[in-house]
Amino acid sequence: MKGALLVNLGSPDSTSPKDVKKYLNEFLMDERVVDLPYLFRAILVKGIILNTRPKQSAKAYKKIWWEEGSPLIVLSERLRDKVADRSTIPVGLAMRYGKPSLESGIRALVDNGVTEIFLLPLYPQFAMATTETIVVLANEIIAEKFPKVKLVDFPKFYRDSSYIEVLSQSIKTYLDKDKPDLLLFSYHGVPERHIRKSDPTKSHKMKVVGSCCENNPLAQETCYRFQCYETTRLVAEALDLKEGSYSTSFQSRLGVDPWLQPYTDQTISALPDKGVKRLSVVTPAFVSDCLETLEEIGMEAKEDFIENGGEWFSTIPCLNDRDDWAQVIANWINNWAKQN
Repeated sequence: MKGALLVNLGSPDSTSPKDVKKYLNEFLMDERVVDLPYLFRAILVKGIILNTRPKQSAKAYKKIWWEEGSPLIVLSERLRDKVADRSTIPVGLAMRYGKPSLESGIRALVDNGVTEIFLLPLYPQFAMATTETIVVLANEIIAEKFPKVKLVDFPKFYRDSSYIEVLSQSIKTYLDKDKPDLLLFSYHGVPERHIRKSDPTKSHKMKVVGSCCENNPLAQETCYRFQCYETTRLVAEALDLKEGSYSTSFQSRLGVDPWLQPYTDQTISALPDKGVKRLSVVTPAFVSDCLETLEEIGMEAKEDFIENGGEWFSTIPCLNDRDDWAQVIANWINNWAKQN
């Protein structure tokens, strides 16, 4: 029997510093997130970050927390339910960090008689800190706990035509209504070294904006940077956006090492002086609204933009539990179930 498992990032159980600390410990101690040798990672995370950041993050979570719980969890559950209604096989949900755990999501399907699982990380673009860590952990769990279960992972979908169509239609609804001077595609950032580590060709030219490996199909398979720019390009093409009416940036950088540029915070702060008074921001690295979209962009970035002379700011919601998005995922699942 076949089943599908949707996997998202995860969230603390509550906004208490204790729960946030527990979540951050699991998240940041992942060797594909903080890619340092264990001893140095432990010193950095447990000795420094976890002594200061949980209280700060807890305050941020409180700003965006819903009565039902974490927005990311609630939205993921709603999406799972809609996908399940449209799917021909059982559909489960798990988080890479926090609850429901990846192991519990796999176990729930197995307990329901599933022997072959279609794994769908809910990240359009590949990155070692997102898609790769999910696939690696899922395979480890299968090998250790469920050796008779077959696991098939769904490839990245950053340029899948059905995904681009749904994303474009979602954005168009807001552009038609809000008429911004600029549409900013803000993607979650990663350290530049992650791109180099993932590159099987070792040929990245990080200084070439938007085209670091456009003539290298093998490198494109694991290049998060290329895939982000490609998503932007395809959406701009679908919406017939004029050159200069949109741009791409990267958010959420940490530490002193170079991360993907241009940085979203610096970009947004500088836009008013360049004549951009009305700004819309979309965050296509996420399919569900979360702390990074609701607080970092929807609150902090908005405040920075207005303080620097901007007049109007909006955040375009993620795809969340849109009916057409749920149908796209269900189609992927149903097509896989038929063909395999």
